[in-house]
Amino acid sequence: MINKINAFELSRTFKTLLLLSCTSLATGVFAQEDTRHLNTVLDIDALYSPVESREVHGQTAMSLLEELQTKHYADLEIDDNFSSLVFDSLLDTLDGSHLYFLKEDIDQLSEYRYALDDTLRLGSVEPGYEIYNLYYRRVLERLIYAINRVENNVGDMDFSIDESITIDREDAPYATTSAELDEIWRKRLKNSVLSLRIAGDTNEEAAEKLAKRYRNQLSQVLKTNSKDIFQTYLSTVAKAVDPHTDYYSPRDSENFNMQLSLSLQGIGAQLTTEDEYTKIVELIKGGPAERGEELRAGDRIIGIGQGPDGDIQDVVGMRLDDVVSQIRGEKGTVVRLNVIPADAVGEAAATLVSITRDTVKLEDQSAKKEVLELTYNDSDYKIGVINLPTFYFDFESAQAGVEDYKSSTRDVRNLLEELKAENVDAVVMDLRNNGGGSLSEANQLVGLFIETGPTVQIRYSGIRNGFVRSFGDNDPEVAYAGPLAVLVNRTSASASEIFAGAIQDYQRGIVLGGQTFGKGTVQEIIPMDYGQVKVTRSKFYRISGASTQHRGVIPDITFPDLYDAYEDIGESNLDGALPWDTVRPVEYRAYHSIQAMLPELRNRHDERAEDSPDFIYMLDQIERTREAREREVISLNEATLKAEREADRRAEFDAENMRRFMKGLPLREWVDADAEEEEEETLASNDADALPAADDDSEVDAEDEEKDPLLMETGRVLADYIGLTERRLSQVDSLPNNR
Repeated sequence: MINKINAFELSRTFKTLLLLSCTSLATGVFAQEDTRHLNTVLDIDALYSPVESREVHGQTAMSLLEELQTKHYADLEIDDNFSSLVFDSLLDTLDGSHLYFLKEDIDQLSEYRYALDDTLRLGSVEPGYEIYNLYYRRVLERLIYAINRVENNVGDMDFSIDESITIDREDAPYATTSAELDEIWRKRLKNSVLSLRIAGDTNEEAAEKLAKRYRNQLSQVLKTNSKDIFQTYLSTVAKAVDPHTDYYSPRDSENFNMQLSLSLQGIGAQLTTEDEYTKIVELIKGGPAERGEELRAGDRIIGIGQGPDGDIQDVVGMRLDDVVSQIRGEKGTVVRLNVIPADAVGEAAATLVSITRDTVKLEDQSAKKEVLELTYNDSDYKIGVINLPTFYFDFESAQAGVEDYKSSTRDVRNLLEELKAENVDAVVMDLRNNGGGSLSEANQLVGLFIETGPTVQIRYSGIRNGFVRSFGDNDPEVAYAGPLAVLVNRTSASASEIFAGAIQDYQRGIVLGGQTFGKGTVQEIIPMDYGQVKVTRSKFYRISGASTQHRGVIPDITFPDLYDAYEDIGESNLDGALPWDTVRPVEYRAYHSIQAMLPELRNRHDERAEDSPDFIYMLDQIERTREAREREVISLNEATLKAEREADRRAEFDAENMRRFMKGLPLREWVDADAEEEEEETLASNDADALPAADDDSEVDAEDEEKDPLLMETGRVLADYIGLTERRLSQVDSLPNNR
């Protein structure tokens, strides 16, 4: 049995806890709705009972502190400052939107601000339980208020008056009285009803849906147990050290270890909880959700249905593990998700997505190639593109002596040979959305493009604190020596950053795209007597000496990146992230004069981008998404809200039509929202065989022919690079000493 697992070698370590993979739970378990919660008595004194800790929890707390102090990369001081950080983090974890605690609650609990370090050292988790128990009571009170209001007062709501609700309450003050908190929740409930009205529900239908939702939430909250509180508290303690350090109770350890497997059944996504919603963190490459192209990171799941026609069960406010268990299921079965898109605000924009559960295998994440044919400056180019979703390595097969085990380096080497046989003019390594993987694979992959040399440096903690070791490629064989580009974005992380940074430092290729994630740390999983801890043990540095931590890799030429609209993506946006720093560089040589060519390459790119329909559209889309996310209030006036949403839809429509006009594509016709909804309902009621065929085949063909604009621009940059390189070589050849 493996006692210690290098999390960087086995998984993308910056991810969150839960993969939607299959357990022994059968899908049919959830086919019948549990309606017991509908009769729950709405009395706080009858419902609330404080949850108590167990002796093993205190013992584990002491063990956790010891592991953090002796194993973590950073030198930790478990003192009052640490206690204050844990206190604030716990409050933020429980009530980040300030919707439950009153100011007097915070004042009362503040006696623990500088005491948590002392109690944890003594093996006591009681302060954590007291904080959580008060939160537990306040949540029950709010749910009782919500249920009473939606069951009795929806008909009294006036949607013609001008009032609004604050969207983001993270920086809002805590309510000073229960009446003030009631007013905040009155508007929240009115907003929920309004969203359902705009989606087509009557007041009665909205009231019925919301009553069921909040009663279901109440039922879920009442299942709170000692393990839940203990997991939340110790996880908060661990994450106060850095965002990638974490504690997992025995039950959550099982879920976490599931993510280390390379064969997973489910939809292939990762979830977290945010403001009562279940939010998609990431889609796993090769999984059914990613293949379906209907879901994306940031989408919020508000309902789940089993099978192609099962009732959609509301999951807003449901515990994350319960949501996960509903989405898990056997391969070949269907799950339907009601989803609010990432760039939408209310439930009126929700769409229904059907996904057939499947196994996410290593093969599905394998490297793949394509050849782009590009005409640029009256010349034709063939650009080979290798898409690498993750740095994978089949450890078990390799250890068992299987000759043809899966390896990203092996697969990329074979694809490079195929591309060379096709006489490509240049190669693009597409690492967009590649969250990392095996360190050894990153080293070997760099080795396919250089002779020999270092690829990464690692600074260790513990007894080797301060010791820096370099890793690299010792194989002089070069699989591909031609023009090279690396395409990255904000979710390219860890091993992707090692590869891109090394290629950039060696000036072996041009790095293009968006700033990478900035995860430059390595974690290990350390078993404990009760659960396990994931601890940051070391840190990555480029051969130039710069850390990839926090800053990531800055491209040589920047492309529009839709993730730029999301301020919460990237290591630099994580609370407590370790800082950027440097170590001494190692010796290495530059392969080409890319840095000298960059000013002209950038100028040529900027000139093209200024007139590019696709780049103009992407920049506009980024700005519109950013503006939507920065809105601080939502109108609770129905006419105003409808007008705002119609204006947003029109802006998106006009931007897309402008892009199509500039590219010579057929324009789309505007359809009012009401007419569009009626058309969708009509189509949905028809049999599939009765659906009319597309009237304009040329439009479909034209859209099918559209290529990824970022890949096409990468090809043009490479074409410029080829031309500049040939010009420099011809100038050198023409010098007198070379004749």
